[in-house]
Amino acid sequence: MNTPTNDAHSHAHSSADALQAAVTMADDYCRERGQKLTPIRRTVLELLLASGRATKAYTLLDEMRAMHPNASPPTVYRALDFLLSAGLIHRIESINAFTVCHDLTHCQHGVLIVCQQCGRVTELQQQQQLRQTLMSQVEASGYRLAGDDIELKGICPACQAAEDPSAHQHDHASH
Repeated sequence: MNTPTNDAHSHAHSSADALQAAVTMADDYCRERGQKLTPIRRTVLELLLASGRATKAYTLLDEMRAMHPNASPPTVYRALDFLLSAGLIHRIESINAFTVCHDLTHCQHGVLIVCQQCGRVTELQQQQQLRQTLMSQVEASGYRLAGDDIELKGICPACQAAEDPSAHQHDHASH
């Protein structure tokens, strides 16, 4: 019989196998590249995986301090820097937050759609033709890109439904 647990533990438990598989994949990936997923880096990655949303560094720090009371901002930022450079996470510039790369070890830096209400991030695989067209236009404008992630702002389906479920159904009926 299951025993009662707090919400965070219940959420983590419900997806514990997927989370563990993702962490194992990330750990193997780092080892293949001669890098190490240290316990702190692993914990930050696990927190991002468990959240399922774009998460700010100070939120991660608060969660880290619950487990490691001496955790400091540089500790979290160093872990985030490593995870970014390894291609395991994305930095969402528009909201200054971080999210796990959809395909942990094959990060394509595609198109990220960020829900402006709940922070959920959906990663779309970038179509090569779209990328080539966009890069041609950037080149023609004379700019040099500082990064290649594309962030779009939007409202996810769950937040749309929560806003007004009858309006969402009406939209489908009118088409």
